[in-house]
Amino acid sequence: MLTVTELIGGYTREMPVLKNLTFEVARGEVFGILGPNGSGKTTLLQMMSGILPYHSGEIMLKGKRLQDYRTKDLARVIAVLPQHSTQAFSYTVKETVSLGRYAHQKGLLQSWSAEDEEVVKKVMKQTGVTQFQQIPFEQLSGGEKQRVLLAQSLAQEPEILFLDEPTNHLDLSYQKELLDLMKKWTKEKDLTVISIFHDLNLASLYCDRLLLLEKGRIQINDKPNEVLKRERIQAVYQTEIENQPHPSLPKPQLFIVPSHLAEEQEALVVNERYLETKDEWIALKAPIPLKTLSSGVTGAINGWYQTFVNRCVKRTYDCHDPLEEMIEYLSAKGFNPSETMGMMTNVDVKTAAVRFYEGNDISTFIVVTAGKGNPVNTPHIVQSERTRGPSIHTWVFVNGCLPEEAFIQSLVTATEAKLKALHDYGAETNTLGIETSKDSILLAATQRGKNIRHGESMESLGMLVSRGVYECTLLAMKNSDWKDG
Repeated sequence: MLTVTELIGGYTREMPVLKNLTFEVARGEVFGILGPNGSGKTTLLQMMSGILPYHSGEIMLKGKRLQDYRTKDLARVIAVLPQHSTQAFSYTVKETVSLGRYAHQKGLLQSWSAEDEEVVKKVMKQTGVTQFQQIPFEQLSGGEKQRVLLAQSLAQEPEILFLDEPTNHLDLSYQKELLDLMKKWTKEKDLTVISIFHDLNLASLYCDRLLLLEKGRIQINDKPNEVLKRERIQAVYQTEIENQPHPSLPKPQLFIVPSHLAEEQEALVVNERYLETKDEWIALKAPIPLKTLSSGVTGAINGWYQTFVNRCVKRTYDCHDPLEEMIEYLSAKGFNPSETMGMMTNVDVKTAAVRFYEGNDISTFIVVTAGKGNPVNTPHIVQSERTRGPSIHTWVFVNGCLPEEAFIQSLVTATEAKLKALHDYGAETNTLGIETSKDSILLAATQRGKNIRHGESMESLGMLVSRGVYECTLLAMKNSDWKDG
């Protein structure tokens, strides 16, 4: 659809903005252009759309040199939505959108057809500006103006749509609607979209390919997963970031790390001084939110939580909506449910084994309840009529900074240690899974202090977790008199 070959241009021949750019954009693609300020994004967009000349190289549009297009013919193929726009005359919204039909007008009198009217009405509806059609353009807000100009661009019925930061001034819902519409048109109408993005996360979600510019040169041109790698983005943008996959889509998402927060973070040691035990529950109240991975009733999977509660319920506990009931219980007991990871057990929490382990600048705090009990009816547990087996709830608090892989490895290590403790204690079980449907596990890290990523630090953490969970599981079973329970 569009081919750029050895493109050089911008400023002077001696000091060009763009330096030897070569790439292609396929029909029906959403192609994103990324790069820090001054990297040449807008200059490139303006050259590809015919607004700016270039010094050397070639831009081919549908197999034809860009310079060989007449202005009106080019307007039938491409439309441009700039980041900022002003109007010399006072037009209504509908009149502004109607200007997009100029390229399709025929004859000297430029007659307005029924087809023109239909297209204008359609794009105004799609962009949500129909209600403004009789209002003067200059009276609109920045976001409303952006949608009107998008409607004008779509009214051209282009084959390629150039966008310069299209979501600028738009609130969250209109950002999604606009980009959803763009994606839909690429599939239904074979529209090709070439857009500059400053929001790397939006670019990741909507673009088929990304072109990353650095100082006027192509750093990489590839799929989002390849382009938006942590080390690459940190190097190009010169800022600290973290990246994680989107929770629902196979797309990377980036997060900045504010310097002031990193500087304010002092090492924190979570230990027994933050633990409190009552008749009905055992709780740990950390001074800061901890990064958490768990199988609790509330705060399940991953998140940041400051309070951790293991609540003792009767063996006969049976509730239609245990999640809602747990939230009500936490609130009644003075805990904030949105900040609390909550578990349920039918083991006496006063028999919990609690120990602190330390080694090589890393420390862990382990809390385990263990005993025989019926399955508790929670969303994570399947009811069973089988003989009661072990019910083990494990908390592992790590005083250090863990990457994602360390969370997974630590959970595996904790599970292996628990099973070894059961075996060595002589526990009789009825399933290969050791009745794990009754068990819950929590791993929480302060994300301060020692950075535990690879090698010796990861090995040291594994040894602490393995030893701690093994010993605390044995002790908790002994405390609850498990064999005779």
